[in-house]
Amino acid sequence: MKTIQIETYNDSSVLQLKQADKPQPGDGEILIKIAATTVNPFDIKVRSGSMQQVVPVNLPWIPGSDAAGTVEAVGSGVSRLKVGDKVFASSFGGTYAEYVVVKEGSAALIPKNVTLNEAAALIIPLVTSYSFLVEGGELKQGQRVLIHGAAGAVGGVMVQLAKALGAYVIGTASGQGLELAKSLGADEVIDYKNQDFTQLVKEVDLVIDLAGGETLAKSFAVVKKAGKLLSAVMPPSQELAQQYGITAQFISSAPSHKKLEFGAKLVEEGKITTQIAKTFKLEDAAQAQDLVSGGGVNGKVVIEVGS
Repeated sequence: MKTIQIETYNDSSVLQLKQADKPQPGDGEILIKIAATTVNPFDIKVRSGSMQQVVPVNLPWIPGSDAAGTVEAVGSGVSRLKVGDKVFASSFGGTYAEYVVVKEGSAALIPKNVTLNEAAALIIPLVTSYSFLVEGGELKQGQRVLIHGAAGAVGGVMVQLAKALGAYVIGTASGQGLELAKSLGADEVIDYKNQDFTQLVKEVDLVIDLAGGETLAKSFAVVKKAGKLLSAVMPPSQELAQQYGITAQFISSAPSHKKLEFGAKLVEEGKITTQIAKTFKLEDAAQAQDLVSGGGVNGKVVIEVGS
């Protein structure tokens, strides 16, 4: 099968088009013929070598964290999905390829009203949004949430899920992202390049940090007592959390079919849509990663693998 692999850590030039053996599903696993995957910051960090100590991988390595496609074979013990199903799934690597094997528990049927490209673009945003808003944030109707990076691929879906849960949503964005965040349902949008959110936001129940750094450090001051600050980027200061009387956590989002199914229902109801920024072919994976590395992309960058 056709794949993109890395044999050493470096810039995007190490992404090479290679042939590999088609994998076979084992017990509890499914084989997906991939139609589309996407570019995620995690894949770029692994490729660069910056994650070697935290997330070691065996080289050569096939990048890719998500896949949308068709179930081609199933292993023993698989009962929920069947051959021919259109599915989307999370994977630890391996999706910059024509086929991938994943656990049945990390895959779900795609929403009936989206294309396979759109399904691929929804996977990480849906799983992450559920992990932060439902599991970690325990967001309730009527609560106020501040989402940093509200126009990004994950942030945009997070805005929509928060609205579907009945929250009042404040988002930070810049440039064209300001209008995008508004169009996705944000009640207030703050231009983080020209406005200081700490002067405009007070007493929110939940802050979702998709930016890190100074943005994370300044966010403690806008959370109400006993509120929550959750970061997808770095562990927040526990000293500051204690000082402000809030809960502050770094969350690493674990995939599951339940999270995908929860999001898929909202997609089918028209409450969540996805934004695709640009589409590339598999052999142009390096260009696709470079576009994401450059920053400022609103929506997902999709890599088309097959039909």
